[in-house]
Amino acid sequence: MNSIKLVGVTLLVAGVLALVYGGFSYTKDTTALKLGPLELTVKEKETVNVPIWAGVGAIAVGGLLLVFRGRKG
Repeated sequence: MNSIKLVGVTLLVAGVLALVYGGFSYTKDTTALKLGPLELTVKEKETVNVPIWAGVGAIAVGGLLLVFRGRKG
């Protein structure tokens, strides 16, 4: 599998996942207090929303890469 085809498939999958889930969340450890040898950490849950236009754009670009790469070679 050549690199253009791999990028196209990756963009298609990422675009479909972006449309289906609409975003993703992750947990981040943050140091809240550090006093000598004692350290207090807090886990913060962050959410990233993926816009619909980004998902549709990734699908379109991935499809175009697969179609036009398929015609050339």
